[in-house]
Amino acid sequence: MNITIESLAARIAALEDREAIRELKARYLRGCDLKQPEVVRDTLLPDGAVIAYEGFPPFGSRDAFVAVFEAMGCQPGVHDIHHATNSEIALTGPDTATGKWSLNFRSIIMAQRQIISMGVEYEDRYVRQGGRWWIAETRSTRTGCLIEAVDEAGKATVVVMGDPPAAYGEG
Repeated sequence: MNITIESLAARIAALEDREAIRELKARYLRGCDLKQPEVVRDTLLPDGAVIAYEGFPPFGSRDAFVAVFEAMGCQPGVHDIHHATNSEIALTGPDTATGKWSLNFRSIIMAQRQIISMGVEYEDRYVRQGGRWWIAETRSTRTGCLIEAVDEAGKATVVVMGDPPAAYGEG
């Protein structure tokens, strides 16, 4: 193997790009959990972001998505946990990349006395503009679902187990 300064520099740059994308996705997910709509907005491409999450209508802009996120997820008594793992990031060009992620999602919704647990698979597309990475497109597929209703005594009863409802929030 012929190692040159240029080849090492290219390998380091690729590692730095992958790490920047991991940090971008972490910022997005943490922003969701901490109910920080401006952080979420700042991870999505300003013009032309595509957000298509199974169980929701597709969104053609980050502002449309963030408005729904604020209305549904940023309410008192809604507690979300997004844990993404199993990242596969492929650099597809000098300023483009794709990513796949597995998500373990939990939501406690106090008003409905529900606990929602879902397995989710993300497929993302990233672009670098203005010297930073953005989520240009993010799509999700739900792989499994457990919804529990919790009564006043604290007893949980399974409402949905297996395939998720057609729309998020049903069940």
